[in-house]
Amino acid sequence: MSESQPVLSPVRESHRFDEAALQCYLRDKLPGVGEGLSIQQFQGGQSNPTFLLTTPAGRYVLRKKPPGKLLPSAHQVEREYQVMRALQDSGVPVPVTRLLCEESEIIGTPFYVMDHVEGRVLEMPDLAGLSTTARGGVYASMLETLADLHCVDWQQAGLSSFGKAENYYSRQIHRWSTQYRASCDRPAGGAEGAAAMQRLMEWLPENIPDDAATSIAHGDYRIGNLILHPDEAKVVAVLDWELATLGHPLADLAYCCIPYHLPHGHNGIKGLQGLDLEAAGIPSEAAMIEEYCRRVGRRGIQHWNFYLAFSLFRLAAILQGVFSRALQGNASSDNARQVGERAGLLAVTAYQLAQDG
Repeated sequence: MSESQPVLSPVRESHRFDEAALQCYLRDKLPGVGEGLSIQQFQGGQSNPTFLLTTPAGRYVLRKKPPGKLLPSAHQVEREYQVMRALQDSGVPVPVTRLLCEESEIIGTPFYVMDHVEGRVLEMPDLAGLSTTARGGVYASMLETLADLHCVDWQQAGLSSFGKAENYYSRQIHRWSTQYRASCDRPAGGAEGAAAMQRLMEWLPENIPDDAATSIAHGDYRIGNLILHPDEAKVVAVLDWELATLGHPLADLAYCCIPYHLPHGHNGIKGLQGLDLEAAGIPSEAAMIEEYCRRVGRRGIQHWNFYLAFSLFRLAAILQGVFSRALQGNASSDNARQVGERAGLLAVTAYQLAQDG
């Protein structure tokens, strides 16, 4: 299996569910599923457990909430389903959604099923396995897809009730500060990271830019959440919509640019800092910002470091939750504890950007 193919394994012991009950349920919902249902678990995701369903009628993907006690407002597979359903005919590439089950009685938690999309998934932003030309093409397609998403008329798409169209950053800062504190019995990043998070929770609310733009915000827009065409440098599906809401478009752009501020080639961290970008065929952060602004008709961006600091802060809060679930034993991935421990680096980097800004 090539590095560009998602890693599959038998269903993890802590994520087992009643497969017979699922098959019985799907038999009435997905014509042709029949008697042959094979289930494997995707590795790598840190939030909602994801499974490949191989059936006589084809291959599907199931995403569900994790088992165990969950943080308030986290793991909302229902919202993932809603936004992907709304985007089916928008031109933004998303998998075809098939059904949503909001009952917990079938497999223990709510879940949804979508079509499996063939293609490549590349986790590391240096795209090491690709040619120089292909790397540039992937980044161009990634940015084009993000701009297309932010240009979708969310009201026309039926998403007027998907979130509030104002005060995005104040609400998000409050939410992730609350989530961080709720999962912080043991800080993942040690004392330095915890101190940086505390300072950020004080600094961010006081420095929100005056920019009222609203769009559909993906919330986790990065290379690893894109399926690329099997042979072309083209995005064919955007995945992992759990954090999607009505929000500020620059939150997505800044999140997409986080790798420019993290070290390259260091202990699995998904960073580009220190890499010769020109030689690698990867656009600079400044080029990404300029092209994005051109595509969405924005004249420029002020207070860029705020958007970066916010995105790193939010990711650090998310990884604290990943770390906490790893300690509880109900994480969605085998490497959850290792990934969660990176929260400290993100927090320290975010606070440095805040000070520089």
